[in-house]
Amino acid sequence: MFISLWEFFYGHFFRFWMKWLLRQMTGKCELQRIFDTYVGAQRTHRIENSLTYSKNKVLQKATRVVQSEVDKCVDDIMKEKNINPEKDASFKICMKMCLLQITGYKQLYLDVESVRKRPYDSDNLQHEELLMKLWNLLMPTKKLNARISKQWAEIGFQGDDPKTDFRGMGILGLINLVYFSENYTSEAHQILSRSNHPKLGYSYAIVGINLTEMAYSLLKSEALKFHLYNFVPGIPTMEHFHQFY
Repeated sequence: MFISLWEFFYGHFFRFWMKWLLRQMTGKCELQRIFDTYVGAQRTHRIENSLTYSKNKVLQKATRVVQSEVDKCVDDIMKEKNINPEKDASFKICMKMCLLQITGYKQLYLDVESVRKRPYDSDNLQHEELLMKLWNLLMPTKKLNARISKQWAEIGFQGDDPKTDFRGMGILGLINLVYFSENYTSEAHQILSRSNHPKLGYSYAIVGINLTEMAYSLLKSEALKFHLYNFVPGIPTMEHFHQFY
């Protein structure tokens, strides 16, 4: 109850007067003060909050702007906040980078969600080729005798047909498994070898799919923001999501 009241009064009264007082003292708006004080993910996160909770419609819309309109959006913000580009030359560069990160994160979630919702389809040639690629990457010296085979258990699938294991994460689970196996082949072989330990073993493919679910959950809950804001100085993409996995 107390927390809710504090949030209400802070958002509607105290925050406004605090911002006004600091502007009179420093001659700079809240956005400029953030750029002067913070770097990396903290900077982008605070800029995002400042824009989101602003009463100014131009600033509120900035977190939802499309990439092609980012430059215009930055100019509109500078106009609204009376920021002189000659006196604060770095503002435009910093704000553009923050907006690309903020809007890029939202787009990345939509892209990942779109792939996750796409089920594995055994009638889809690309899906089948991707599955065969995974086998060849992990078992380069051993031929798969049949598409539906108990051999799939050797790389950690539960049944004779791997497609049933992709239900939760769709084709995204397979894409991540292939990405890791292709870009970190040596490490993938080591992990697969350890997964076959007689006492401490685990299902390599199933664990990989579960890790995809974990990465997806972190992205969806926005817990991945600080990592990507620190790691990507611009627009985060599917490639960055695969790298995080």
